[in-house]
Amino acid sequence: MTETLRVAVIGAGRMGADHITRLQHRITGAEVAAVVDVDLARARASIKDIPGAVALASAEEALNYGDVNAVLIATPGFLHQEILFKALAKDIPILCEKPLTPDAESSWQVVQAEAKLGRKRIQVGFMRRFDAEYAALGGIIRTRELGELLMLHHQHRNPTTPAGFTNEMLINDSVVHEFDAIRFFTGEEITSVQVRLGRATSNAPSGQHDPQHVLIETESGVLADVEIYVNAKFGYQVATQASFEDGIVSIGNDAGLYVRTQGRWGGTITPGFEERFGAAYDVEVQAWVDAALRGGIGGPSAWDGYATAACCEAGVEAQKNGDKVAVSLRPKPAIYN
Repeated sequence: MTETLRVAVIGAGRMGADHITRLQHRITGAEVAAVVDVDLARARASIKDIPGAVALASAEEALNYGDVNAVLIATPGFLHQEILFKALAKDIPILCEKPLTPDAESSWQVVQAEAKLGRKRIQVGFMRRFDAEYAALGGIIRTRELGELLMLHHQHRNPTTPAGFTNEMLINDSVVHEFDAIRFFTGEEITSVQVRLGRATSNAPSGQHDPQHVLIETESGVLADVEIYVNAKFGYQVATQASFEDGIVSIGNDAGLYVRTQGRWGGTITPGFEERFGAAYDVEVQAWVDAALRGGIGGPSAWDGYATAACCEAGVEAQKNGDKVAVSLRPKPAIYN
């Protein structure tokens, strides 16, 4: 059995650099062996304090380098499929940041390739499942201590969006997390998505309608809704309220110090996802490493990546026509059951 993961990190941008630091300083059982980035200077800068790590120009070179025996993919999503196929051919553990791929068809091709391999090698980076509050709510749902789950209400608010953040990206880059969270909480597939466009903020860039209201239904009839508001200005806030037969549970509300002084009161809102979910990322990557050393995965699978891609496609279609759009999934391969 492998004693240490020698990880090739593909992509040294914002997320990749964060994972490089995490692997080297906060995770046990793994170390950074190689970093790949189209900007070699950036790759070199990311490993300047990591003895023995190398900066390389391509994923293929990294996968064939020395004793590399695992890969973490943190490139833009449109590059994932090719890297995933090459890593699956090596039969090594893979942690792939979301999305698995940008569309359901290419994600299905990855699922088929992994199913042909005969075991799960890909863990998809839906980090919210590893947040302490998400895990606690999931436990309440599964134990039914408050009766059956009836509805889920989600709020997903960003302070602002980067240049080029399109209307479709509200679904593909933001609500994708809620799609996975709903599947995680209910243990069911999502069957339909509808998007309602109401009054838009003047703070949204041209061509982007913000906020939006996303309506979702699962196999058993659990209803969920998402307020996606990506130019909310005040900070980064992700919250969920779950309605049960015997109670209500809320997570993700403002936390930390609540100060009263000089005629004022209040606390702080996290500025971005790194601060809000930093601890969850640590737990996620450690779970991947621990499971990989045992020959498995420690979180969301390639099937979860495919299913959320299908939800996103339904959501983008619903954005355009306002209709209730069915989510279409292929039959699930046996290795994911």
